[in-house]
Amino acid sequence: MIKIIFGKKGSGKTKRILEMANDSLKEAKGNVLFIDVDKSYTLSLKPQVRFIDASEYKIKGKDSFYGFIAGILAGNYDISVLFVDGFLKLAQTEGEDMLALFERIERLVSHAGCDLVISYSEDPECVPEKIRQYMI
Repeated sequence: MIKIIFGKKGSGKTKRILEMANDSLKEAKGNVLFIDVDKSYTLSLKPQVRFIDASEYKIKGKDSFYGFIAGILAGNYDISVLFVDGFLKLAQTEGEDMLALFERIERLVSHAGCDLVISYSEDPECVPEKIRQYMI
């Protein structure tokens, strides 16, 4: 299942997603991963949360983002929750391409049996209804 935390810059999305990642350890039956575009929040995560600095992998655009997520899920069959902060910096897409990306990602995480939580730097009213359905 995909869950999205919407909000403009400075609205507390990162704080919320960090708290969710740490709290998810209580109920997670598998690994908890946190992906961000830099290492600035590594000390805010509990040591049991696996941190991945996406900037080391040169992810630019929807196809490389999808491939990155698919590779992580393929290489680790016991991921319970995957958190992604800075989603728009990684995916670099909008409009119809964004809708297509979410459809592909939804199939991917469903097949893997994990949850995906994303921070999305935008007002929910400015995104298509099909993407707003994931709002938490």
